[in-house]
Amino acid sequence: MSYDNYQNPLISRYSSQQMSELWGDRRKFETWRRLWIALAEAEAEMGLDVSSEQIEQMRGQIENIDFAAAQAYEKKLRHDVMAHVHAFGDVCPDARPIIHLGATSCFVTDNTDLILLREALELVQQRLVGVIDVMAQFAVDYKDIPCLAYTHLQPAQPTTVGKRATLWAQDLLLDLMEVSHRIEQLRIRSVKGTTGTQASFLKLFDGDGEKVRKLEHIVADKLGFENVYAVTGQTYSRKVDAQILDCLSGIAQSAHKAATDLRLLANRKELEEPFEKHQIGSSAMAYKRNPMRSERICGLARFVMSLQSSAAQTISTQWMERTLDDSANRRLVLPQAFLAIDAILIIYQNVASGLVVYPEVIARNLNEELPFMATENVMMAAVALGGDRQDLHERIRQHSQAAAEQIKKHGQSNDLMDRLRADEAFAGVDFEGVADARQFVGRAPQQVLEFVESEVEPVRSRFASQIGADEVELRV
Repeated sequence: MSYDNYQNPLISRYSSQQMSELWGDRRKFETWRRLWIALAEAEAEMGLDVSSEQIEQMRGQIENIDFAAAQAYEKKLRHDVMAHVHAFGDVCPDARPIIHLGATSCFVTDNTDLILLREALELVQQRLVGVIDVMAQFAVDYKDIPCLAYTHLQPAQPTTVGKRATLWAQDLLLDLMEVSHRIEQLRIRSVKGTTGTQASFLKLFDGDGEKVRKLEHIVADKLGFENVYAVTGQTYSRKVDAQILDCLSGIAQSAHKAATDLRLLANRKELEEPFEKHQIGSSAMAYKRNPMRSERICGLARFVMSLQSSAAQTISTQWMERTLDDSANRRLVLPQAFLAIDAILIIYQNVASGLVVYPEVIARNLNEELPFMATENVMMAAVALGGDRQDLHERIRQHSQAAAEQIKKHGQSNDLMDRLRADEAFAGVDFEGVADARQFVGRAPQQVLEFVESEVEPVRSRFASQIGADEVELRV
């Protein structure tokens, strides 16, 4: 590793080896060679003058890539595809005449991108399932612990720790649906020619259009795709890239929201992400336990969300059958979006699987607000004992305002229940019973179980072989 030049931290610090290799040069150029072989095989099957010896020679050289030679060719030719055509021809000279026969550059570049996009989406799908599985288990484990809920970031009716976790998991389930949809909808470009008209292949087959159609589907089948884009320009529509970036941005949005919630809850000392024995929270403040993993999720998520607009601008400026201003942009946007999402989901699963819950702090924070929320129950209990509802309401109003003044102006604890206990109008009320936090969480515990059964279990069943199959440790 060189320490003199900039290194992409997505590769050196955050993403998995698996995702990094998927977008690496070796994988890309070996796929180019597999595409040339698939084309040659299909052309031979369709009767063109391509020999089995030529194909076998190509097969034997898939991994034998002379990157230095290819770079030298590209410097001379100023064309990356032709550089690799020549480099491939150097190691399989008998096949040189038929390599890339009838094809345009996008035969290898676009078809390779589609293959890599599908594999990258499948890896993201696996990572999503892993996080959903862990978060759902956390929700079940803490389904019964009441906690203060917030609307407008102001205290609201209580929920439970587990119910809140289902909100995070549900967002990821919606993302999983989108990822699965994008995988199902993805097609291959196959053989379309320079402007998408297949003119060069029509020439190869002496004007026999049916043979061209058959060639197209043979190549697609060899590449592992059932469906082909019916029409393209020189490239497959960059709308596909934009849709995929929308999907990745959605995952980033979900992760950012959950990580932000965790950061806020860490501030309340109710929940904490894992904190290792020798981890340092601050170089100056030794006591700090900063939520650095959740913060990293948010930082990476912000990056992915920013890439969404780049893909949108690319599709909107593809003039006529294509322009080349997409190339440099896509070399940056597509791999980095996937590398960042890969990192986000690895961190997210790590955080979710090691969340630390502090029930006593949660109860204390809830109890500071619960007296105000319990006043209606207190009033109804007093009415049942013969009290006047309107009189009781006014007494509660006065006591509530007095308690609030003590809290806000003097920094005192909430003594509303003590004030009501001392008021003879509420004599006989079971204050312990009416102020039990479990009375205020509605069906939250049941909702957690129903959510896991109806929404998560089908996912666990569908992806059973993937859950826990490839857990990745944090690198830093």
